[in-house]
Amino acid sequence: MRKAAFNEKADNQVKLAHQEGLDDVKNSGVLSTAKQVGDLAPDFSLKNDLGETVKLSDYYKDGKVILTWFRGGWCPYCNLTLSALQEELPNFEKQGASLIALSPELPDESLSTSEKHELEFEVLSDLGNEVAESYGIVFKLTEEVSNLYNQSFALNEHNGDDSNELPLAATYIINEEGKIIYAFIDADYRKRAEPSEITEFLKQNK
Repeated sequence: MRKAAFNEKADNQVKLAHQEGLDDVKNSGVLSTAKQVGDLAPDFSLKNDLGETVKLSDYYKDGKVILTWFRGGWCPYCNLTLSALQEELPNFEKQGASLIALSPELPDESLSTSEKHELEFEVLSDLGNEVAESYGIVFKLTEEVSNLYNQSFALNEHNGDDSNELPLAATYIINEEGKIIYAFIDADYRKRAEPSEITEFLKQNK
């Protein structure tokens, strides 16, 4: 629906820049560097909005972890996904799984996103995409797209740097041994792991 609206409203130059941006991600090699099923999930520690340390391995020792990245609260596709994940959260929890979401936005931006959508799961700031880098899912925007993003909503201010780098909108499920057992990775940020399919996967892999 949003894709159709974008195609209808955006001028041809903007549409071309976005398409070239998507093609650049596909050709960047990021899909082959990304962690895959069977890989060990790199551990990390990040502060949440309360200043508490969230360590991945503390979570997966108590049950499976759904680890998902979003580009930022400025992204309408991400906001739709976060809301859908919140709706599905009780079903994740019924399967004994927890949910952690990361973005490269500054902590205040992450807190704003969490409060706006009344999210009841951890939303962490992965400053400088350090954790995303360890998962091999970081890519650099093309100059045209980064200019559009900075003119439209000041991407660099959201992230607190001028790297113009973003993570793929990737989703992993990590088991109690710290191994990746599910991976959704796509160069097109408009494609996301379906929350109901995540629940189904958890049911079938107890």
